[in-house]
Order: sequence, then C-alpha cells, then structure tokens
Amino acid sequence: MSKIRAAITAVNGYVPDYVLTNRELETMVDTNDEWIVSRTGIQERRILKGEGKATSDLAVPAIEGLLKKRGITAKDIELIIVCTSTPDMMFPATANIVANKIGATNAWGYDLQAACSGFLFGLTTASQFIESGKHSKVLVVGADKMSSIVNYEDRNTCILFGDGCGCVLLEPDTEGYGLQDSILKTDGAGAEFLNLKGGGSLHPASHATVDAKMHFAHQEGRSVFKFAVTNMADVVAEIMEKNELTSEDISWLAPHQANKRIIDATAERAGLPEEKVMVNIQKFGNTTSATIPMCLWEWESKLKKGDNIIMAAFGGGFTWGATYLKWAYDPK
Repeated sequence: MSKIRAAITAVNGYVPDYVLTNRELETMVDTNDEWIVSRTGIQERRILKGEGKATSDLAVPAIEGLLKKRGITAKDIELIIVCTSTPDMMFPATANIVANKIGATNAWGYDLQAACSGFLFGLTTASQFIESGKHSKVLVVGADKMSSIVNYEDRNTCILFGDGCGCVLLEPDTEGYGLQDSILKTDGAGAEFLNLKGGGSLHPASHATVDAKMHFAHQEGRSVFKFAVTNMADVVAEIMEKNELTSEDISWLAPHQANKRIIDATAERAGLPEEKVMVNIQKFGNTTSATIPMCLWEWESKLKKGDNIIMAAFGGGFTWGATYLKWAYDPK
C-alpha cells in the first residue's frame, strides 16, 4: 500500500479593504517611508476596521472562497485548526466560532498558538490526522488581526504588522505529493524578547496592566532580528540537507514575511535566486500566522504539480521551523 501523505488541494486568502500606508503612519508616529522601507521592506499593510470585527471575520471569507474553489461545502470538513495569536476570545476557540459561522456542522476544531510559526506547526499537526487515515478533509487556517494588539504609539512595532488570513485544505495523497518533512523547534528562553505580557494567568487584565500597556505586542527588535536571521536560514539549510535537496531542486521558497532582510538572508543561505522567493511583505506587512498561506494563495497560479516548496518561519517564544512540500495540483 502506498504511503498516505497530506496534500494541499486548495488554498485561499483574504485581506481587509483598508490600506494603512507608510505615509499615514508618518502622521501617527515619528517615522518616515524611507526608514520603514529600507529596514523592513514594508510599504503598506491591511487593517480590519469596524465595530465588533475579529480574527474570525478574516477567516470566514477566506475559507468560503476556498470551499467554492474546491467545489465542496462546509459540511464536508472534518477538522478545523486555526493558527492565531489573536483569537476572538480567550475561549471558546476561534476554530469553533469559525465552524459555526461557515456551517461546518460535521467538524471539530481547536486553536494553535505558535506566534509567526503557527501555520507550519498547524500544517504539521494537521497532516497527522490525514496520514493516519483519521480524516480526509482538514482545514488549516492562519489568521491574525494584529492591529488589535499593536500600540500605534510605538514606532518600533506599529510599522510591522497587518491583518489577514490564509487557509489551505489538506486531503490524502498516495502519489508522493504533499507534506514530505518538517523540522520544528522552540526555545522558551526567547520569551522575554517577543511577547504580549497582559491578559494571561501571569498578568490578568487590570487597570494596572492596561495603564502599563501590557496588552500590546512587545518586541526587542535587535535581539529578535539576530535570532530570526540565523535560525530561519539555518533550519532551511537543515531540511534541504536532510532531504538531499540542492537549490536546483527547489522550485519555491515561501518564507514568513517578517522583514525583507531576513527573507533575503534565508534565500541566500539556500542558494535561491530572487525569482524563486515568494515576497509580498511590501503589500501586507507581517500578518503573523497568515503570511505563508497568503504567499501560497498569491502564487497559486504559478505553482505546478510536483514543485518542491520549502516553507520557513520564525516567531515569538521563540518558535521556528521549515517544511518541505511537494505541490499536488496544476494551476486551474
């Protein structure tokens, strides 16, 4: 019997309409377009506006578009994993809220939190349910409303993040396509450099935590950059070596969109030219768990069956990893 692998059979994404440009940020904090672009590569990002709008409102249109493309209904979905650092609420899980909103009455689900590495952690986790034969249709969603935890008075972080969602459908494949391998890593010693201190059991919400701005994302940029640029590049080299892949074997690199300089360093380490690297950070900024599936969504029309794709990410905590995937279908 041929080995069952988890193959991506559909991909879709969604970004809100509102565009927050660098020029607008210049009116909010002491920064400028040239400084932002030269250090991050970001020109603009999308922001989810409107009262009562949450991460699930990014996920629902992305998923509904995916289901339409695949020609199935929400009732066909058996499991939904929502990878997010900005859940609608502490509980219930955003996955449960999403399932209800789309009418996935036959699905169970849960949230997975691994910061910017969330999608890769979720994809690897979801693949186990496919490979074991437990499920045949699993949704992996990367979605974050980062504007809900960004301090727009902090020029070091507010320039980086945007809101968005990317999602994929996993189904069984016995022809050798799909997820081939993953290397995932964590190091809790990095928690002090990139975190959100308020709102958890350590620092429950109070007047004091709000006054101290503990409910906004905190980042020590230099420390995070140093770890990210090294570890993301290293893990890509590691997964290529482990699977005996050369740069010529790789069709595409889909890196987490945190910083253009980190992306460039990772591509250089892998020996990949610019034309093989998916980059949309200039349009969307860092959408955390959504960046990699949003890249797959944007590049879908260029992907061919059998393409070798390396996905790589680095996130707060620290979390990082790389996944080797064989694309399972030709452009439609």
